[in-house]
Amino acid sequence: MNTSSNLKRVYNLRPFASTTLPTPYSWVNSDTKAKQLKGAHIIGQTKMDEFGMGSQSTHLPSYYTPVHNPSCPENGDEPRSAGGSSGGSAAAVAEGSCWAALGTDTGGSVRLPASYCGVVGLKPSYGMISRRGVVSYADSLDCVGVMAREVESVRRVFDAISHPDEHDMTCATLSARQKAKNLVSSYLSSFSFPSRLSGLRIGIPRETVLPAPYLSVSPSLIAVFESLGATIHHLSMPSMKIALPAYYVLASAEASSNLARYGGGWYGNEDERKQGKRGFASEQERRIQVRSEGFGREVKKRILSGTYALSADEFNNTYLKALYLRHSLRKDYQFILRTPHPLSTSPSARIPSHDGVDLILHPTSIRTAPPISSTEKDDKDETEYTQDLLTVPASLTGLPTMSVPVGEGEDGWPVGISLTAQWGYEDLLFQVGKSIEGRS
Repeated sequence: MNTSSNLKRVYNLRPFASTTLPTPYSWVNSDTKAKQLKGAHIIGQTKMDEFGMGSQSTHLPSYYTPVHNPSCPENGDEPRSAGGSSGGSAAAVAEGSCWAALGTDTGGSVRLPASYCGVVGLKPSYGMISRRGVVSYADSLDCVGVMAREVESVRRVFDAISHPDEHDMTCATLSARQKAKNLVSSYLSSFSFPSRLSGLRIGIPRETVLPAPYLSVSPSLIAVFESLGATIHHLSMPSMKIALPAYYVLASAEASSNLARYGGGWYGNEDERKQGKRGFASEQERRIQVRSEGFGREVKKRILSGTYALSADEFNNTYLKALYLRHSLRKDYQFILRTPHPLSTSPSARIPSHDGVDLILHPTSIRTAPPISSTEKDDKDETEYTQDLLTVPASLTGLPTMSVPVGEGEDGWPVGISLTAQWGYEDLLFQVGKSIEGRS
């Protein structure tokens, strides 16, 4: 077995993060991680958008070319995007360069590439996989995700690396994991996975308008679920409409804080620093030049947006409103899901069990992989941000979600559907994913 990572988290290697600025050395013990991965070989790092900011793996240092999608249905077709930010990992898995790959998912950076490239991509419950060694983009959203060609392979990697970590305060504790495990085991015992889905209630939000590439796939997919005994229920989740702007406010604000540490260290003695003998009149001048030249256009844009949202004039009007919208979205998900949250300390408002759902189903992306030439044009406007429209809700809620390939769109390129479950219910995603894998 071999694995690849575009992350910030390749063990015993310096994080890449697609930046020209120096990144912290990853001191995570490689022997420990090798044991967790059951002897799998880490074969290298792959390309990604700078600091994980992007949806097409085109925000790269100038000496790199964009990541090409290996899923080419016709010879001579224009090169298409592998998605982002973890597009390199998805492409490596899709073309068979590795058995599985890691990536980070902040707002869809594992799931979107997985959908574009026709592979399975998991964003786990927030805190299920330690973020130690990850170069942070947005601390409250960043998750280490897994990609592979089969659901079972994703499950094996997830089980190997999902452990408590006392060095990561956001990582779920052993007691929290045990509580979730007990709830999930009891819940799954009432089903006949993977051959039957009898009793499973699947919700499809009306707010996720079916994109054109899914029109030919959706009827057959729903038929597969129903043939296995599941029931489909259309429901309304109004807060999904405001998830995208809330996400970009919060993620950019956290990025503004996290990336403040990258200013280029001043090496030398104290006298040199005070006298500015490195060619700079002041520390401020040096920092401005290093950050202006070191960060790419997209990163600078998000840092500026985040700094603005955190400013005294906009904090209440922008940042706090985004936090409120995130809270509303979480409440909507907990209201719809009939499975209890393992970490909830008090009962929350929930729809009656006979009306609630076990899973939420929707397309992973709003389109198939776009031509790389069009993504370069999108860099000049906000079109790229809309690619995350269907992936950011699960990120804001911290719930586990998995993109599973379900065939091809009308243009012959892969499409994927996302399954979202209650926190800690990854095993439900794996069981349902294996039930529909290859059937649509």
